This record gives sequence, structure tokens and C-alpha cells, in this order.
Amino acid sequence: MSNLQEGMAAPGFTVATDGGGMLSLEDLKGRPAVIYFYPKDDTPGCTKEAISFSSLKGEFDRLNVAVIGISPDSTTRHDKFKTKHDLSVTLGADTDNQVATAYGVWGEKSMYGRKYMGIERSTFLIDSQGRLARIWRKVKVPGHAEEVLEAARALG
Repeated sequence: MSNLQEGMAAPGFTVATDGGGMLSLEDLKGRPAVIYFYPKDDTPGCTKEAISFSSLKGEFDRLNVAVIGISPDSTTRHDKFKTKHDLSVTLGADTDNQVATAYGVWGEKSMYGRKYMGIERSTFLIDSQGRLARIWRKVKVPGHAEEVLEAARALG
């Protein structure tokens, strides 16, 4: 796991996005961004989280804050996930886990006694200068998107 701390420069990245696009941290320069890492498209917690961020997208847009969800899923899966749940946030495909590794959210997990590698649900609020303004690790989905929105308002 990474030792990223608030106030540090956010690690740069480039990911393929739903809809056939590409997105890099450089593209977001000059505006704040929320980067949320989630384990897998169309699973209960991840779906709730994506719907929560999508439902608040208008509020984030008014603050000029970009919202990007990143998981190891392919852009094809992201497209299906967005269509199925009418999601409005951008979804990035980190299929080789390089971005998750750079942000320290890729690591060993355990479920039902079985160990495996996966994403630790985490969110990063990046300010308009590309610095980590807030970090949430081991995120619990209920109320999380609202908490991130409040933190984004405080950047204003």
C-alpha cells in the first residue's frame, strides 16, 4: 500500500474511459477532481456508489469538479454498467492496475478466508493544482458521495 498523504502531488495517470475516450490527470489540470476507486462493475456496493456519485453529478458540475470512477474492468464492461444503471460519471479502465498501484489501493484482500488481490475502495479529492486535498480509504458507501461533495465545496 502507498504512503500518499494529503498535500502531496497526485500521481499522474492516463486511462481509457467508457465511450471510447482517454483521460489523464493532466487533462484535469486547473480544476478539482474526485477519483474514486472501486472493485468491480455491477456488484452491489459498487453500483450503489456509482449511482450516488451520478445522482450528485450536477452538484459537482456546479463546483467545476470532475468525478471519475476507476476499476480494473474493461471499457466494454464500463459501457454496459453505465447504460444499465444510467450512470453519468466518467468510468476509467485500469485493467493493468497501474493507477490503483500508484494510488496505493491495489493490494491483498481477504474474503471468507480466501486471500486475493483487489481494489481497496478509496476516494481521492484532488485540488485544482493537482494536489491531494482529501483521502478516504476503506470507504463505506452509504453517505460517502455526500461527504465527498461537502469536502469539494470546502475547496471553493
